[in-house]
Amino acid sequence: MNTPAVTPQAIALQATILLTGFAPFGGESDNPSWEAVRRLDGAIVGGGDGREHRVVARCLPVAFGQCLSELNEAIDRLQPVLVLCVGQAGGRSQLSLERIAINIDDARIADNRGAQPIDEPVVAGGPAAYFSDLPIKAMLAALRAAGIPAEISQTAGTYVCNHVFYGLMHALRTRDGVRGGFIHIPYAPAQAARHAGAPSLAIDTVVHGLRVALETALNTRVDRRIAGGAEH
Repeated sequence: MNTPAVTPQAIALQATILLTGFAPFGGESDNPSWEAVRRLDGAIVGGGDGREHRVVARCLPVAFGQCLSELNEAIDRLQPVLVLCVGQAGGRSQLSLERIAINIDDARIADNRGAQPIDEPVVAGGPAAYFSDLPIKAMLAALRAAGIPAEISQTAGTYVCNHVFYGLMHALRTRDGVRGGFIHIPYAPAQAARHAGAPSLAIDTVVHGLRVALETALNTRVDRRIAGGAEH
């Protein structure tokens, strides 16, 4: 899971996008979030500001606390203009653009270090929730136009993914101009084969979807006003 070193010279010449996935967890041998994210490491994405944006991929541990320490370290080092975190949500059938992160850890299973917080805040004294500041409706429209199944999700759960999403938005609150958000992806087909009846999405499709999402986020400052809610 090693990624190429990013030199200070390269960072100075190009704006940076930080794209993160997760290590395997819950007994799985791989995690499609990292499998997809690492394929975009080093990719160049154009933005509306006329600059090239270089994607830097990082794999976060599925461990409460430690994942945020490594995420914050990467943000401090890379000084990205945009941060998109990606996680696996087994059972979902589409790319899920997360709208909101809540200030609660309530783990159904232990993380990879054996921690299982229950009804604990992500950040003590922090606000109840943060909203993504990415243009999730425009991203939704762009993904569907590209033939990629996508939805707006109203919950990122209460496990490590939500922990990272909340921690990310809490960290970015003091960083002017830096935007962030979170996307959940389904099982990869090989995983779904081990979970009878579970939906899946090919890694190639996820990679294409993440590129579309990043390009749209970079080139959209005012989000579209289209329906993306849910009845339950």
